[in-house]
Amino acid sequence: MRILITNDDGINAPGLKVMEKIAAELAGPEGEVWVVAPAFEQSGVGHCISYTHPMMIAELAPRRFAAEGSPADCVLAALYDVMINHRPDLVLSGVNRGNNAADNVLYSGTVGAVMEAALQGLPAIALSQFYGPANVGLDDPFEAATVHGAATVRKLLEHGHWDTSDYRLFYNVNFPPAPAEAVKGLAPTFQGFRKDSYFSAEPHMSPSGRKFLWIKGGAQHGPTAQGSDAQANLDGYISVTPMRADLTDHRALEDLREALK
Repeated sequence: MRILITNDDGINAPGLKVMEKIAAELAGPEGEVWVVAPAFEQSGVGHCISYTHPMMIAELAPRRFAAEGSPADCVLAALYDVMINHRPDLVLSGVNRGNNAADNVLYSGTVGAVMEAALQGLPAIALSQFYGPANVGLDDPFEAATVHGAATVRKLLEHGHWDTSDYRLFYNVNFPPAPAEAVKGLAPTFQGFRKDSYFSAEPHMSPSGRKFLWIKGGAQHGPTAQGSDAQANLDGYISVTPMRADLTDHRALEDLREALK
């Protein structure tokens, strides 16, 4: 198996090293693992692409490249330059430092990478490690992802639904904020919603007297609906959420057709 991995935390992120171990186990001794990751952190860029300016790409080692662009850019760089004669069988993004569950999905560069891979017709999975009091102080905060990552991806490859429709299915996986031994199993989930927890902007004054705004995230450990990704994580489960890039609300569309007849 030939696997492409990327992330949004950058080429030097510890979660990328975890993902390299996961990919190496999946690919096996006869397989290949390619890395094309952002040269700098790109958290929160979503499915952004560098449409209005070029990006530089550098080879750091065999099959290891850093691109001055977004995670989605990295997928495009891999498919149309770095791996143009070696198309991957699977794209993995992560392991992200922090969860990409609930509304975080909409901002996530980690998810943006696999969304782009799916649009390019490739099987793709995003992996993220939820942080919390039970794991943030561990020697390896990514322990749950490190121990359970390869098995989770393998189960998805063997038992997941992999279609070839126009807006191809991809998967969003989040590991719970817990030590590996406390993980209770896999939970198929829907995308949750954190009520009263929003991104916001906070003004600060610089020493020169100029105003700057910092973007702030909301609380991450509040309860969400049962059966949702974030709640499954807080309950100790690895959430697995099937997704598509199609943003159409098809049920509302049918209602609208009836209403506008």
